[in-house]
Amino acid sequence: MEKEKMTELARALMDLNEQKVYQLVEEKAKNGVSPLEILAECNEGMSGVGDLFSSGQYFLSQMLFAAEIFKNVMNRLEDIMPREESTASRGKVVIGTVKGDIHDIGKNIVVNLLRGSGFEVVDLGVDVPAEKFVAALKETGAKVLGMSALLNFTYPEMKTVVEEVTKAGLRDQVTIIIGGAPCNEQVRQFTGADYYAEDAVAGVNICKKVYS
Repeated sequence: MEKEKMTELARALMDLNEQKVYQLVEEKAKNGVSPLEILAECNEGMSGVGDLFSSGQYFLSQMLFAAEIFKNVMNRLEDIMPREESTASRGKVVIGTVKGDIHDIGKNIVVNLLRGSGFEVVDLGVDVPAEKFVAALKETGAKVLGMSALLNFTYPEMKTVVEEVTKAGLRDQVTIIIGGAPCNEQVRQFTGADYYAEDAVAGVNICKKVYS
């Protein structure tokens, strides 16, 4: 997205203007802006950071700094994140960043939104091998598996996970969703996943659809 079309908060995060990010988040929260809207703007800024990193304008240290700012924003908003009242779990979701990738920004957004929507989430963390995904599905009986990747060279690992889920005899029982910078319809077809989520909200909506 072009920088001039971004919101002020998204631009501040993209520019790594830490204090301005916190200031804008506080102002928005006090003015009653939904935490989900604030996260959406931050997500837009992180996408911009990812683009700058991919083009070589930002280095890993800047990427990590942006992630730290975003993490602090998440912590600030966690207490006011809306939670759907429910006496029981809406459903179980197993999620993780695939083997070879240690990025968890996008995954953590999805995890928070899923939990806020009443789902029970089994977060396997980062650098997760295929066998760990399969084991978690067997243990939990989850109907949804979410996989995240940020690095382009790690998305083939998603295909490996899908293959292992199939070998375990679970494929027809599990809806597999992929997400992250390298993911698109072509990658979804390559991996054999059921869906790819363009952003965190899309991922949550797919989970709601599966458990509806």
